[in-house]
Amino acid sequence: MGKTILVAGAGHGGLAVAADLARKGYDVTLLEKKAEEALGYDWTDIFAPQSLIAAGVPYPSRSLYSYKENMTFFPPAQSVTLTQNVPQDEREIKMERRDIYAHLVAHAKRCGVKFRFETPVTAPLLLGSRVCGVLAGEEKLYADLVIDACGMDSPLRSALPQVCGVEPEIGANNTAFVYRAFFARTGDFTPAHSYEVYVLHQGRQEIAWVATEDDYADVLIVRFAPFGEDEVQQALADLRRTNPHIGEEIVRGGQFAKIPVRQPLSQMVADGYAALGDSAFMTVPLIGSGIANALKASHILSRTVTDDKDCAFTAETLWKYQVGYFKLLGAGYAAMTCLKNALLSMEPAEVDFLFERGILTEDQITITANTTNLQSMMKMSVKDLVDRAKKVCTDKILLTKILRIASQIASATALCAMMPHTWATQNVRKWVANYNAFFAKQQKG
Repeated sequence: MGKTILVAGAGHGGLAVAADLARKGYDVTLLEKKAEEALGYDWTDIFAPQSLIAAGVPYPSRSLYSYKENMTFFPPAQSVTLTQNVPQDEREIKMERRDIYAHLVAHAKRCGVKFRFETPVTAPLLLGSRVCGVLAGEEKLYADLVIDACGMDSPLRSALPQVCGVEPEIGANNTAFVYRAFFARTGDFTPAHSYEVYVLHQGRQEIAWVATEDDYADVLIVRFAPFGEDEVQQALADLRRTNPHIGEEIVRGGQFAKIPVRQPLSQMVADGYAALGDSAFMTVPLIGSGIANALKASHILSRTVTDDKDCAFTAETLWKYQVGYFKLLGAGYAAMTCLKNALLSMEPAEVDFLFERGILTEDQITITANTTNLQSMMKMSVKDLVDRAKKVCTDKILLTKILRIASQIASATALCAMMPHTWATQNVRKWVANYNAFFAKQQKG
């Protein structure tokens, strides 16, 4: 076939699409700034195993993963709980992140991908408005197509000229700042729930979880502004009051990370360029997980590339990738972003009310690994939420907020439905401008 493809970054989706395209005969090289043995954080990750099959990746050895427990959610007052009810055969799997990377890298090598580790990509190479390669240090590397899997702060996406139409920056208030550590268990206390999630923990704009294993307690702290060790210690002290088994010794982790939590990128493609995974903001806005989404998107991108029989790899021929992703997942996550923004604007007492009066239910917090029509699920969940709120909500301000959430989700859904299904530059530019303006207005409240 002879066409050269560069994949910038060893993201999960980047590894999967590189493998699939190499297997189909393309000349694929993957460039990654880290050493191979340094890929991944020292903690576990959770994702839908079906996404591996969707991406054409075999299942890992059964010894490498376990099944995720149902999550139990607490409101700020911790007065009631809501527990997911995911059937065993529809649960996500839990796997060491480094094992996930090792599995994907080994698969890509078997498929014929050429790897260059410790090779940071710093900028795109351009021929007019077409991406024709990348700059790696002082080295210029040319390709017929560049796939950007460099992550949320991608140096490729951020350096594309305005004429390409790709949104360069993540935008304000769209980043979750995360601290995670595994603490040795202490004492003989056993929590009532093995996987506890605290919403607006202690009334702060903070989400925390405690996942209890036999030997350790997995603690995650998420805020939507940068924070440091003082805030970590404050959150840990609060968690230990109800979870005294969280010891002082850090067994693993103890690291900070950043995750995009926003609507998918408004335009994921340009001439010679496609964004994937965190580079295209494909995480779940409410919780930040993105492995399964990137893997599923890799299959759509691979199919789009191989359908381009002339190997033009223009914005026009690659646009089918974005349309396919939004149909499968993106439209649902755009709507979910409205819900995320609204929840973060609520007072702790209002969130307590949603839990305590049954306006928010266990069904609404249950998303299984087999969930395929996310957009329809969001519409049904919001309709149910509004119906219950109208029956029991005596607080007019809160009811107005809930009705506004429903209106915003309906608007986001309608906006995504209006995305042009075929490329016409003026139509796409108009839709992208409307999409970006809608979410910019959301951020301003």
